[in-house]
Amino acid sequence: MSASLERPETVEDGSLFGSNVGVLLAFHLLLPLALIPALFSWTGVALVFLGNYVFGTLGINIGYHRLLTHRSFRCPPWLEHVFAVLGICSIQDSPTRWVGIHRMHHQHSDTRPDPHSPLVGFFWGHMGWLFYKNRGPGRQEASAHYAKDLLEDPFYAALHRHRLWFWVWMAHAALFFGAGALAGWARTGTGSGALLSGLSIFVWGVVVRTVYVWHITWSVNSVAHRWGYRNYETTENSRNHWLVALLTNGEGWHNNHHAHQRSAAHGHQWWEFDLTYATIRLLRAVGLAWDVVEPSVPARLRGPHQPLSTPVPTGHHDRQDVA
Repeated sequence: MSASLERPETVEDGSLFGSNVGVLLAFHLLLPLALIPALFSWTGVALVFLGNYVFGTLGINIGYHRLLTHRSFRCPPWLEHVFAVLGICSIQDSPTRWVGIHRMHHQHSDTRPDPHSPLVGFFWGHMGWLFYKNRGPGRQEASAHYAKDLLEDPFYAALHRHRLWFWVWMAHAALFFGAGALAGWARTGTGSGALLSGLSIFVWGVVVRTVYVWHITWSVNSVAHRWGYRNYETTENSRNHWLVALLTNGEGWHNNHHAHQRSAAHGHQWWEFDLTYATIRLLRAVGLAWDVVEPSVPARLRGPHQPLSTPVPTGHHDRQDVA
């Protein structure tokens, strides 16, 4: 599919977003450290996938996305804040800015103001949009408009306005290194053993895991707006993509999500497994989640290659998700 959109008018083509470029470049340049034999461990590999669930699924999928952005369910404030902190550990910006950008995406999906439509180009939709300053979602006024509810909460306001979210991420990275170093010291009794173990856990548990979560999260914006099947005739280009759904624990059922934006369940067909929604159901079963929003149209489904008999309203321009 060739590019069919221009970049948003608010993008400053000559102005790189220096901090974004620096962080993205640094993490990708650190990836080859994982190939050093002395830093490899199966514990580290396990931490990538465990970290994807803890920081990706609980933090980004549940915390940033389904809870803070769409208010798909309610939970105790302390648990909401825990999910938000876990999301911060994936270093995808403050909860307020992430929520604001995503709500903006839903309002303008696959039209020119969309911050990251892959109809501009696949790389743009995947990660290129992060490289440039954008006066739209980048202004404080945008956060005040799209994420007003978060800015009115002292917890999220402090994280955003004082950049405390970055120090939360630094603290979590230090904890990974420190835990690895302590384990190495206990195992070898030497400073060199502690250092190598600390570096191994940091490289695999923080660097590799963070880059992995980045790319599978971004693939929802890029892959799942270009390839896959559609259960719903929405007014944008969202698709359900099984591989993206598998890697992201349910976020890849993206056409379902765009059709029913507030629904906590993204998998709507029997084969569309959604581990994120299963986790929300578990929370509800133990009394830690309530008011869980379900898909709103009873006869809502069609097969991947069958047309809808009656178009389903998408809420594409519905402002219910915009604070």
